[in-house]
Amino acid sequence: MTIHNAYNEWADIYDSNENLTRDLDQKVTYDILIGQHFESILELGCGTGKNTTLLVQVGMSVHALDFSEGMIGKAKEKVKADHVRFSMADLTKRWPCEENAYDLIVCNLVLEHIEDLSHIFSEAARTLQPNGRFFINELHPFKQYGGTKARFERGENIIEVDVFVHHISEFTNAADANGLKLVKLNEYWHELDENKPPRLVSFFFEKP
Repeated sequence: MTIHNAYNEWADIYDSNENLTRDLDQKVTYDILIGQHFESILELGCGTGKNTTLLVQVGMSVHALDFSEGMIGKAKEKVKADHVRFSMADLTKRWPCEENAYDLIVCNLVLEHIEDLSHIFSEAARTLQPNGRFFINELHPFKQYGGTKARFERGENIIEVDVFVHHISEFTNAADANGLKLVKLNEYWHELDENKPPRLVSFFFEKP
């Protein structure tokens, strides 16, 4: 099953399935961004809108992208704010965005499904305003080394979604190659992850 088809099939149950990584990602993103203010936000891979609901609180305008019709359909049902717009987009191609358009780009649990990080950072550099920031929150490679990947249950079947392992240095090197500066890196554990490797890694990059 392709990544695109998997997420279309996952859309109906994505918010209701037990998923500690999804829940931790939402909490981390909320804790980091709540109380801040941005003029224009670009969300890469909005999914069902679980983080879009936060972004419309901290941004004057939000442009949310996803390649899954099923996921965007759920997001549109969930987020009714007038200052958000949704676009179908393949992030591996040129994004439907103008240059220097956003002061924040947000990307959550998306890049494990994208092989070429250099294109993502190139497009982020193109579309960010000067002093704009790029926030990434992803499954930690330590979890990937142990075989963890995006998956969901459909009846008695477990469907695994194709992923690519990206080491920490791949993120920082791709950012550096495209003129983005690392501002902050952090790691996160779910409360049930005691004595286990970190579940998530987050980055803040800035365009000078």
